[in-house]
Amino acid sequence: MNRSKRLSLALFLIAASVWATFPTVPVSAQQPSQVLYKTVKVKDLDIFYREAGPKEAPTLLLLHGFPTSSQMFRNLIPAVADKYHVVAPDYPGYGHSSMPSRDKFSYTFDNLAKVIDEFTEKIGLSKYAIYVQDYGAPVGYRLAVKHPERISAIVVQNGNAYEEGLDNDFWKPIKAYWKEPKSKEKRDALRFVTKYETTKWQYTHGVRNSELVSPDGPAHDQFHMDRPGNDEIQLDLLLDYSSNPPLYPSWQGYFRKYQPPMLIAWGKNDQSFTTAGAEQYKRHLKTLHYHLLDAGHFALETNGDEIAGLMKEFLGKYVGKK
Repeated sequence: MNRSKRLSLALFLIAASVWATFPTVPVSAQQPSQVLYKTVKVKDLDIFYREAGPKEAPTLLLLHGFPTSSQMFRNLIPAVADKYHVVAPDYPGYGHSSMPSRDKFSYTFDNLAKVIDEFTEKIGLSKYAIYVQDYGAPVGYRLAVKHPERISAIVVQNGNAYEEGLDNDFWKPIKAYWKEPKSKEKRDALRFVTKYETTKWQYTHGVRNSELVSPDGPAHDQFHMDRPGNDEIQLDLLLDYSSNPPLYPSWQGYFRKYQPPMLIAWGKNDQSFTTAGAEQYKRHLKTLHYHLLDAGHFALETNGDEIAGLMKEFLGKYVGKK
C-alpha cells in the first residue's frame, strides 16, 4: 500500500472513530416536522388539507373561518406539529378544495360540516381536538354535537356560540338579509364583504402593529374568492349563517353535558366576533382557560407564537396519548 492510500485509510479510521462517539438520533428527530399538502376524495369532491406531525400523537383538527382557508394556519401548524398530529382541511368552495357550482352543491353550514365529518372518517380520525375560528365554530360544533366521544378538547379563537356574540353593528345588514332572504337589494348590500378592501380590513383592523401582518394572507384569500361564481357562494353562506343561532342551545347543551376542556384565545379588538361572545362561554364550561389577546379577527397573524404557546400548555394538561 502506497503512502497516499495509507494516509487516506488513517484519516478514514480517525473520522469513523470520532463519528462513533456521537449519540444515535432517530431519523424522525433529525428533521423538523414538515407540512404535507394533500388531497383526498370525499364522494365527488377533492378536499385539500395540510398535515404535519407524528400520526401516533394526539390529533388537532384546525377549522378555518371566512374568507380564508387552511392557509390561515400556515405558521401555527409547524409550531405545534412537534408534539401533535395536525390536520387542516379546506372546505368546499375555499382554498384548494373543489368549488362545485351552486346548482350541484348547496352551500350551507350543514353541508360543510357533513363534508368535513366524512373527511375525518376518510383519513381515519377517530379522536381529535378542534381549533375553531369564525366559520370553523359552526362547522366544529356540529361535529361535536354529532360525535361528542371524538372531541378531546376545543380551542376557540373568535368563534361564536351565543346570541350575545352577534349583538353588534357588524351583523345588522346581515340580519336584515336574513329577514328578507329573497331581497336582491339586501343581498347586493353585502357584496362588499367579497372585495379585497374588506378582506384586507379583516386582517389589519384592531392589530397593534399593521407591519406584523403579512400581505400574503389576504392576497391568497382574495385570489380564491375572485374566482367566477365564488362571490355568490359567499353570499349564500352569509345567508345560511342564520341557521346557526337556532342551534346555539344544542351547542351550549353539549358544553354543559360533556364539559370539553376549552381554551379561549380571542382577539379582543375584533369587530365581527366581539368579546361579548367570548364571555358567554364562562356560563357553561368548568375547565376553561380564558385569554383575551391584543389582536384582531385573525389573531394568528400577530399573536401566533403566543397562541401556539397557550395551546401547548393547555393541550399538554388535557389531551393525552392515543
